[in-house]
Amino acid sequence: MSEIAAREVPSSFTLASGESIGDQKWLVERRLAAFETLASTTLPSESDEEWRYSRINELDLASFAPVVGPDPGTDSSAASAEQLLSAIGPRSALVHSVAGLVRSVELDADASALGVRISPASALDEEPALLDSVLGSRSDAFTLLSQAFCRDVVVCHVPAGVRLEKPIVLVHDAGEQADGAALFPRTLVSLGEGAEASVVELLVSGGQRLLVVPISEVDLGNGAHLAYSTLQQLGRATWQVAYQASRIGRDAVLRSFVAALGGDYARHLTQSTLAGDNGTSELLAVYLGDGSQVQDFRTFQEHVAPRTKSELVFKGAVADTARSVYTGLIHMHAGAKRADASQTNRNLVLSEGAHADSVPNLDIEENDVRCSHASAVGPIDADQLFYLESRGVPPEIAERLVLLGFFDDLLARAPEPGVAGYLRAIVAKRLADGVLASRERELLRDQETRRDGVVPA
Repeated sequence: MSEIAAREVPSSFTLASGESIGDQKWLVERRLAAFETLASTTLPSESDEEWRYSRINELDLASFAPVVGPDPGTDSSAASAEQLLSAIGPRSALVHSVAGLVRSVELDADASALGVRISPASALDEEPALLDSVLGSRSDAFTLLSQAFCRDVVVCHVPAGVRLEKPIVLVHDAGEQADGAALFPRTLVSLGEGAEASVVELLVSGGQRLLVVPISEVDLGNGAHLAYSTLQQLGRATWQVAYQASRIGRDAVLRSFVAALGGDYARHLTQSTLAGDNGTSELLAVYLGDGSQVQDFRTFQEHVAPRTKSELVFKGAVADTARSVYTGLIHMHAGAKRADASQTNRNLVLSEGAHADSVPNLDIEENDVRCSHASAVGPIDADQLFYLESRGVPPEIAERLVLLGFFDDLLARAPEPGVAGYLRAIVAKRLADGVLASRERELLRDQETRRDGVVPA
């Protein structure tokens, strides 16, 4: 496919299909406005700086079409959701969306009595005031497609001063769609002044060929504290282009955790804007890739106000011919005096055909700040393997133990304890069954070659 063709917005995304989703007046007007802008918008290409190292030129958008109509369809991956819910235990709320349409909202009595509100946007007479305001300047062809074809938005608000002891769980299930479906799940979370909450978001799909564009916006009032966990377990034929944007007020704290395990090409853009004095963000992510997967992360730590602090730690491992991409920017705006930001990305490359790109960046417009960044790409530490093998641990088990240790410090920092346990089990199984399986075969082949008296290249 030529680069020009890859950048065109195809006719499969039509005005008629946009108008057929829902009947709220503000939703229809919103879609019409997005269509008008889309008419003069092109898709990004790999020549664009923010899409370097990606596979965006391979995306044949014309082979996809948005899911429309009032029927949410049927679940596709209920087992994953049940395992997560079991690991988390009691919860303040459970929201279940299928193919981007909210199917059910279960809010417990305590949260309801405290004034917590969780609603599908399709049931609201007026557009939520914060919708799109946090995403702001990150608008592009994919966010416009979301505005035009989003079937619903999960709107969650925790009032000022309310502290929820149990998490809010959001399950976004692609459902039993036909190949070529394009889905646009969306979430808007806002916390009032001094509120505290935990949100866990799960994205799951089956084996269909899908395009999924999830967008999450988070707005934290002064002094609010939010733990936000996103678990991406999409099918291996799915393309994902995800956005997570947060705005953090004075003395507010965001603890964000992302686990990226699925997808064919899975992109996740994180923008954290520290807009109020003494705001804090902790951005953590773990990712695994094998086969021909690409896990692509782009991050923006925006320090606008003084005395703000952000810490970013992303860790991943790739095997077979999989790739990972990390590009991150710390932007210290003029006036962000005494701000402090750190950025760390570490990657393990487990096979000769695997590859990882890591590109940290700084943009500093203020003198009185502190910034640091570090990145590393390489194989498993040979000294660690030698230590274990010298004590009788077989090589394949030694590699598994080292990898589990590589991820465990971040899993231990997952802001919701149940999420940590859930992911430990999944990562251990994935390492045993998938990521390290090809590596173990390579070790066996090397051993057989050596027995035949030939030293491998």
